[in-house]
Amino acid sequence: MGRTYSITILISLFLNISSLFSQEKIQYKQIDTTKLFMEICTPEKLDNNKKYPAMVFFFGGGWNKGSITQFKPHATYFAQRGLVCFLVDYRVKNRQNTTPFESLKDAKSAIRYIRTHADKFQIDTTKIVAAGGSAGGHLAAAAALINDYNESTDNTAVSCKPNALVLFNPAIDNGPGGVGYRRIGDKYTKFSPIHNIQKGAPPTIILSGTADNLIPVETIKKYETLMLQAGSICEVRLYEGRAHGFFNYNKFDNYKSTLIEVDTFLQSLNYLKTLPVVEIK
Repeated sequence: MGRTYSITILISLFLNISSLFSQEKIQYKQIDTTKLFMEICTPEKLDNNKKYPAMVFFFGGGWNKGSITQFKPHATYFAQRGLVCFLVDYRVKNRQNTTPFESLKDAKSAIRYIRTHADKFQIDTTKIVAAGGSAGGHLAAAAALINDYNESTDNTAVSCKPNALVLFNPAIDNGPGGVGYRRIGDKYTKFSPIHNIQKGAPPTIILSGTADNLIPVETIKKYETLMLQAGSICEVRLYEGRAHGFFNYNKFDNYKSTLIEVDTFLQSLNYLKTLPVVEIK
């Protein structure tokens, strides 16, 4: 199950989370008439002489729907902890009538955009974390593991592979019996993260509930085993009796618990230090 670390983080509920960090919305891509944006959340005071780790969030929704607001509380917290955070919008079926393949292309484009503009954002390109829930977790993992499905307008000389992964009940198996197989079909062999784990896969933490009716515990454990066999770090945190989406902000106790686990994991990779302790109120 991975290593165990201790951490003291004070977290409490607050009403106006947007006041605690700097926000900027920028366009990272345009396909035909569709413009795609990401919202940037930065620490309140950036040192112009420093480079900061980045965290890139992809919302869930089955590649059908969803909003960047899902991970805004997480981005708020980690911006206060010293990460430059990005909330990425991408094409989905209900808004753009697209497939999961376009969603993956957008996720890769977003990470390439961040790398290309690393100096502007004061990003350390060796410390880019991709995070997401459900289908967003798939996009984070697939950006790291899947070689196909790149936008024709992307500069593929720029890596889209994150340096670490934070996956909340991720849709990591898209093969027969897995999430989205009816839409993906036989292309799963070059789309499904669990079928493409390779040596050099980024260090990963997976947080999932034992009562998840979409992502079986067996799938999570198999992914962990394959990652360890490939020589990569994979830490799994299972939450007894928790269902799909248990980590969201509206389930505050679970949100708090998973947030602490992710913070501890990033400390283990030296992406974060113990301080500052963050109080959210």
